[in-house]
Amino acid sequence: MHQLLCTQTARARLRLPEIDMRGKKIHLIGIGGCGMRGAAGLLLQCGAVVSGSDRGKFDGFDELTEAGARIHVGQHPDNIPADVDCVVYSAAVPDANPELQAARASSEENPACSTIKYAQLLGSLMHLRSGVAIAGTHGKSTTSAMTAHLFRTAGLDPSFVIGANVEQLGGGSGVGMGEHFIVEACEFDRSFLHLEPKYAAILNIEADHLDCYRDLNDIVDAFSEFAAQVDPDGLIVTPQDDVYAAAAVANASARVETIGFDNRSTWEARNLSEENGRLREEGSRQTFDVLFEGVELFSASLSLCGQHNVSNALTAIALAWNAGATREALSEGIASFTGVDRRLTLVGSENGITVLDDYAHHPTEISVTLNAIRLRYRPSRLWVVFQPHQHSRTRILMDAFAKCFSAADEVIIPRIYRSRDSQNDVDTTSAAMLVDRIEKNGVKVRHMADMDSIADAIQHEWASGDVVVTMGAGDIWKLANELAGRIRRSGH
Repeated sequence: MHQLLCTQTARARLRLPEIDMRGKKIHLIGIGGCGMRGAAGLLLQCGAVVSGSDRGKFDGFDELTEAGARIHVGQHPDNIPADVDCVVYSAAVPDANPELQAARASSEENPACSTIKYAQLLGSLMHLRSGVAIAGTHGKSTTSAMTAHLFRTAGLDPSFVIGANVEQLGGGSGVGMGEHFIVEACEFDRSFLHLEPKYAAILNIEADHLDCYRDLNDIVDAFSEFAAQVDPDGLIVTPQDDVYAAAAVANASARVETIGFDNRSTWEARNLSEENGRLREEGSRQTFDVLFEGVELFSASLSLCGQHNVSNALTAIALAWNAGATREALSEGIASFTGVDRRLTLVGSENGITVLDDYAHHPTEISVTLNAIRLRYRPSRLWVVFQPHQHSRTRILMDAFAKCFSAADEVIIPRIYRSRDSQNDVDTTSAAMLVDRIEKNGVKVRHMADMDSIADAIQHEWASGDVVVTMGAGDIWKLANELAGRIRRSGH
């Protein structure tokens, strides 16, 4: 695949021709995954003939089809074109997948047809550009999108692949004529170790994906290996106060710059517009001064809520500044960034009732997101419908999940969204178990398996001043759309 992609053998340092994939036939197994959707879009823009498959229709299915991808619902060896050049599969695809088995058998018979992981595809594409990789347990999609937007605003015209839809960028992927390739670098299955970026960020490190890591120390070791692969002449951006991120970059050859909220940090956010736990009324925006090595560069205005998004913004600013962006471009870019799909997305708001949707599926993400909602919307009552993602993750992080809903007034837990779970995982961990643990922490919570029943219950009880947020990495977003539709139809 590297030879297939590398039509240029050296990186141009100023302007580069488009990545040329014209006529190459690429098949993606698990094309509906967040990152895979972005990669498919990028390949289509590069002129490739793209096909793919997934177990069912997914968010973005119609957009990819309209762009020219041939997508099969259901997976079968016959879905793979006979004359395919490369088959790409996501880390979530099991070895027993019939298409993957057929692709591997075909690769053995015909070495010209390669079978590679999604992360290997990104790594190959990155060899054609100056890579910018954003890693971390939380915040990757938002920070990657913000970074791409800042690079665009600065006239750097990057290529990018992000594991979420970003309407402002025209989707989750794009091909630019500039030298930079920005990617969301996922630690699951150690995927990010296929990347060798010039610039990188490690946003935070926490225990997650413990179905493929032994423990937190094993995760830190993987991030250390990722940091070691950053170009020695490049840069790594990390938070000042994350001890695990600090450990991961301790032996890196690249320069390290830190972000934070005091003068110990290379990049500091000062005078954040937050008083006594509440944002000032400034058109629902956060404002803060950006300082680099103690010198104020500009005053920033950000439409996203939550201090975690100020940290994300500082990281994106640091990466763009080091790539050549001016302070004027950074100020304009931060002010004009509108966010990422399913990251506190406003789905509907009428008659005093607001419906939001968010991708949060880790306890820390849930906690900071609910606190951000409290600050931004100040609801009379905050409803949370959380769809747990994976039985195994729910079991391993049960204690943390039990404590992360303290900012909510009403919590509803539907069935656990099954993904990569064994039957034993399903048999030993249930939504009812999670409900019991949340309830013991003093939060009003109930289990309702059926989405229509959940919608009926909320519609029966909601009142002006309420905020309803759906949360999870599965298909819970469909409920948010349903609730928003009911608000419009009922006039209440």
